[in-house]
Amino acid sequence: MTELSSPPGAAPWNTTTTHRHRARHPGLRAGVALAVVTAVAACGTFATSSGSGSGSGPSARDTTPDPAATAEAGAFLADWAGGRLDSAGARTTSPVKAQEVLRNFTVGLDISGPELTPEEAVRQDDGTVRVAFTAKMPVTGLGTWTYRSELPVRQQQEGGGWKVDWTQSLVHPHLSDTAKFRLEREEATTPKVTDRKGTVLTGEAHPSLRPVLSQLAGGGSGPRGAIRLVDRVTGEIEGTEATFGKEEVQQSDGPVATTLDATWQAAADKAMADKAGGRNASLVALRVDNGEVLAMANSPATGFNRAVSGTYAPGSTWKIVTSSALLLKNAVGLDDVVDCPKYLTVGKEFHNVETSEFPGATFRKDFTKSCNTAFISLRGKLGDSELGDVARDYFGVGQEWHVGIPSFDGSVPVPKDETEKAASMIGQGRIQANPLVMASVTATAASGRFHQPTILPGGAPGGDTTSTKPLPPSVVTQLRTLMRATVTEGTAGVLADLPGDVGAKTGTAEVSETEPNNGWLVARRGNVAVAAVVEQGVTGGASAGPILRSLLAAVPADPS
Repeated sequence: MTELSSPPGAAPWNTTTTHRHRARHPGLRAGVALAVVTAVAACGTFATSSGSGSGSGPSARDTTPDPAATAEAGAFLADWAGGRLDSAGARTTSPVKAQEVLRNFTVGLDISGPELTPEEAVRQDDGTVRVAFTAKMPVTGLGTWTYRSELPVRQQQEGGGWKVDWTQSLVHPHLSDTAKFRLEREEATTPKVTDRKGTVLTGEAHPSLRPVLSQLAGGGSGPRGAIRLVDRVTGEIEGTEATFGKEEVQQSDGPVATTLDATWQAAADKAMADKAGGRNASLVALRVDNGEVLAMANSPATGFNRAVSGTYAPGSTWKIVTSSALLLKNAVGLDDVVDCPKYLTVGKEFHNVETSEFPGATFRKDFTKSCNTAFISLRGKLGDSELGDVARDYFGVGQEWHVGIPSFDGSVPVPKDETEKAASMIGQGRIQANPLVMASVTATAASGRFHQPTILPGGAPGGDTTSTKPLPPSVVTQLRTLMRATVTEGTAGVLADLPGDVGAKTGTAEVSETEPNNGWLVARRGNVAVAAVVEQGVTGGASAGPILRSLLAAVPADPS
């Protein structure tokens, strides 16, 4: 989000106008991830100004504001920030007018979640208390407008209560009976973006691509707009209070080619719309042999691109990496008995989903049934940094990727203690990933070699700066066996009726003690690896499972 300061003075609200420009402002209609700030206004905790002395002598004057006045100012700002405009208006000397102006200001300028920070309260000679404040006003889809103003707070009668002495200029110094604000947004035609076969990709046909089409087409110049100060009668512009967006970027004449596949993208968007149940969710599909991204989808379709920029604990899908680390040093065999009790305490109590247990289970069964306690019991087989080393050296996780759009490329910190090491074995603790990362992990496990994911043919600008080693063929064979068994006899049975040699791993990632777990599923079929996460999905098989099944059922063949 871009934060902008307005010149001294201005006044926002009223109509929104749109200007159309020809193909030179990419993505002005594209979805923009908006981080809405929840305001926390002080309530009677303002600093006070000191007077001209400590109180000695006949000329000394106490300028300390009445605490009740500062409390009322704080309460007004808190109500305004929290959207309680009727309550904010009631704290003023003109409740009806104040409520009307505050509502017109926020609604007319598409402002949501303002942050209002009070400064020092000062008592004036006439007894009025003035409280300066900084306003940060998030304008939907554009950025944050920042300016300063102040509140006058006046005691209503001798010994009576305090109220904000209403005037339009306290909302913004330039807002008045003769001038108001107008929000203007610019619209531009985005240059064409095509899939791997030359099919044009659009936000209308592929909703999840809206946040990235402008990045692909024009270097991410993003949406543009401005807040103008205008005459209330004539509408004539008197000044510009804030501008949003980068300068125009001249585009090349030809379309921008990508590795995406329109058929896979359409199926991914449909799977999200039909199976995510309105929850936050995302998925990525990519080619195993070269890392080319075929599709990415998000729920909701517009806004933050969780699929490539999200940060999540990967949960039990991370057991692919953990298993690789154990198999690389022959620390465990698939038929070795690794008991799976209900609980295991390592600084804290760990348990399995639904507190399941499998006494005398083999490592193969521990993987297919996703036994947390069994994996944690093997933590002594790995050095403290070994899991992160394997993730980086073989799977490329945590190295810098050049995907072609902004991405988060995973993080595997060295555990701080034994409890965190135990959590890391099952994809918890401080391990962070997203569907892009986990689709890549799945592809690496299936092929034995990491290929940097990319959305641009031939790779993104910056090139492939990663450095990895191939997994030994024996490890790859064992990983493929484990993932296939997870479909045929384990927790990924939701994919069992799909044609082809499908391998998978489910995941359940704990978020907090009070929120439902996130659900994960990764899978590989033929030359495609896919990964999906559903926030608060509880389990991977029940939440992410139907999404990936819908996708793979709709696109039975590998892409060309």
